[in-house]
Amino acid sequence: MRFLPVLALLCLLATSACLGQTSEEFGIIPPADKNLSAYAKDPTAPAVVLYEKGDNYFEVIKDYILLVKKYHVRIKILDDKGLDEGTVAIPYYHSEGNTEKVENIRAVTHNGDAKTFVLPKDIFTKDLSDRVSAISFTFPNLKPGSILEYEYKLVSPYIFKFNGWSFQSHLPKRYSEFNAKIPGNYSYNRNLTGSLPLDVNEARLVRECFKVEGTPRAADCEVLRYVMKDVPAFKKEAYMLASSNYISRIDFELAEHHRLDGVTHRYTKSWKAVDDELRNNRDLGVQLNKKGYFERHVPDSLFTEGDPLYRAMRIYKFVRDHYTWTGEFGIYNNTRVKEAFEARKGNIGEINISLINLLNAAGIPTQMMLSSTRDHGLPKRSHPVMSDFNYVLARTTIDGKVYLLDASDRSIPFGMLPFHCLNYYGRVMDFKDGSYWEDIVAAEPFRRMVRAQLAFAPGMADSQGVLDEITMGYGAVARRETLKEQPGQAYLSAKEQEMGNQFAITNYSLNSPPDDENRISERFEFRISPQWHRGKLYFNPFLLAFLEQNPFTLAERHYPVDFGHASVYSYTISLLVPEGYAVEKMPSPLQITMAEQLGSLKFDVSQAGNNITLMFNLVFSRPHIPATYYRELKTFYNTVIDLQKNALIVIAKNAGSE
Repeated sequence: MRFLPVLALLCLLATSACLGQTSEEFGIIPPADKNLSAYAKDPTAPAVVLYEKGDNYFEVIKDYILLVKKYHVRIKILDDKGLDEGTVAIPYYHSEGNTEKVENIRAVTHNGDAKTFVLPKDIFTKDLSDRVSAISFTFPNLKPGSILEYEYKLVSPYIFKFNGWSFQSHLPKRYSEFNAKIPGNYSYNRNLTGSLPLDVNEARLVRECFKVEGTPRAADCEVLRYVMKDVPAFKKEAYMLASSNYISRIDFELAEHHRLDGVTHRYTKSWKAVDDELRNNRDLGVQLNKKGYFERHVPDSLFTEGDPLYRAMRIYKFVRDHYTWTGEFGIYNNTRVKEAFEARKGNIGEINISLINLLNAAGIPTQMMLSSTRDHGLPKRSHPVMSDFNYVLARTTIDGKVYLLDASDRSIPFGMLPFHCLNYYGRVMDFKDGSYWEDIVAAEPFRRMVRAQLAFAPGMADSQGVLDEITMGYGAVARRETLKEQPGQAYLSAKEQEMGNQFAITNYSLNSPPDDENRISERFEFRISPQWHRGKLYFNPFLLAFLEQNPFTLAERHYPVDFGHASVYSYTISLLVPEGYAVEKMPSPLQITMAEQLGSLKFDVSQAGNNITLMFNLVFSRPHIPATYYRELKTFYNTVIDLQKNALIVIAKNAGSE
C-alpha cells in the first residue's frame, strides 16, 4: 500500500502534470463512442467504462451537515457477456432514526441515436440486511453496442462514510475521476492501494468555502481531484490473497472532527489506546481472565504432566477435540468462553481464547493475536483499524520457539495454522508491555514424496509395481481431508483415475501414525499395461503429474503470487528392463533455478545394467513471489508441465533375441 498522508491545509498533496478536465454532459454521447465495437486496450473485455466521475462534498441541509456523493457513469456493452452490466444496485445505509437517501436518479440506454429511459415505476427498493438496502433497476432495450448511462445523488448523515473511490474494477475503464471538497474541520486518513499511478493528483486550498449559519467564520476547504486513465480490468487468478489488497483505489477514514463549538473528536486511536480498550473489552480482554474456571473443569494432568511443550501439545489437542467450530469469524462476536465450553462449540474467539486460558493456567505464557484471513484483506500497519481483523489466534513461546496456534480445525496438528490464516502478519495483544506486529510464517511446507518401482514384463503382459507416497506438513493436512471426503473405494477409484486408465490398484495400505500428525504414508501395489508397438515399449515414467496445468494465464499480473507456504515435490522411479530388451531412448536431464532461488527443478535419468532410475525434484522455496517474477514463474510452470507430459522412455527388443 502507498500511503497518502493527511497534510496540513497549507501544505497539501503535490500536484502532478494535469490532463485537461473532462467535461461530459449527461445524455450527450460522442459519435466515436456510439460506433465503438471493441476496446483496443483489452479486446476480450465484454464491456468498458467509457467515463466515470464522482463528486463528494459537504452541505448544510435543514441545519444539518450532510455528506453528498454524486456519481455519473457510462458503460459500453461490447458482447453478450456484457449484458450482465444491465442491472444496477445502489446500496444505502440506515440505522435507527437516520438513513441515507438516493436522489435524482437518471438512467438511459443509448442505441445509436435512440434513447430509452428507465422509468420511475421500474426503480425498486430491496433490503440487503438489517442496515443496508439498495435502489435497483434494469436498463431496457439492452443489446451489444448499447451504452448504459446513469447518475444519482446520495445524501448521507454519516460523515464517517466518506470512504473513497475505486478506480479499478472487473471492467476496464477509459477514464475515472474522483473529486472531493473537504472542510478543514474534518481530517481524514487516506491511502492509495494498488500498483497503478494517478494521472492527475491535485490538491488545493480554498479559503472560507464552507459556512454554517450561526458560526463566526467560514471554514477553509481542501479540494481534491484524482484521475486515472486507461485503467485495466482487475482480473483474478490462482494463488492470490483478497482482491481488496491490490485493486487500485483511494481510501478515506475519518481521523478527527473539530466541531464548530471547539470540541475535537478523535476517531483514529493509537495502539496504546486500543490496548487499553481491549484489555477491558468483555468479548476479548475479560474473556482472557478465566483461568480459574478452566482449572476447575479440565483434568489436572493437563497442567502437571510433562515438560512445557508436552503440556502445550496435550492442551491444544484437548481444546481441538472438545470444541466444534461454528464457522463464525470476527473478533467482536459475543465471545463467552464459559458458555462455549459447556456447549462444546464456539466461534473462533471462544475456541482460541479458551486455548489461551488453558495454556496460561499450565504456566505457559500465551497471548491473543488478532489477525485477518486470506480472503478478508491485510490489516493496515499505519494505524489501528479494528474492522481489518476478523480472526483470533494464540501466540506462545516454548524453549525460545514461537508457536502460533488455532484449535478450531481438527485436521491441523500442533504448531500449524489452517491455510486461511496464512496472511502475512497479525497483532499480538500484549497487555503488559504493549501490542506488536508478528509475522505469520507457515511452520511447515507442503511436501509430497513419491517412490515407485516397476518391473516391465516382456511383450504385452501386464507389469507389476509398487508406489510409496509420503505427504508431510500441509500435504498431510490436504491428504487427510481427501481421505475424509473420499473414504474407502471412492478414494482408490479417484487415485486410479489420477494415474491414468492403464493403472489398476491391486492392494493398498495406509500408515498414519497417531503420534505424528505431520506425516501420512501410503503404499499402492499396482499393475499397469504399458504401450507396446511393433516390439517396442513407449513409456512415460511419470505415473503421476504434480502440476497438470498452468494456473497462470494472464499476460501480466500486477499483484504477487501467494502460495501461502513453501512446497516440495519429489519423485523417484526405478524401472527394471526385462532380459532381451535394451533402452533405445531416454529423456535428457534438466536443471533450472529461478531468480533469487524462488523455485528450482532438477531432473535426472541414469541407467545401471537393466535398471533405469529417474529422479525429479521440484521446489517452490518462498510462500510469496513478487509480481516482477510473474513471467518467469509462468514459463517455469510450462517447463515443468511439458517435462511431465512428454518425458519418454523407449525400450526395444535386442536384435536376434526371441
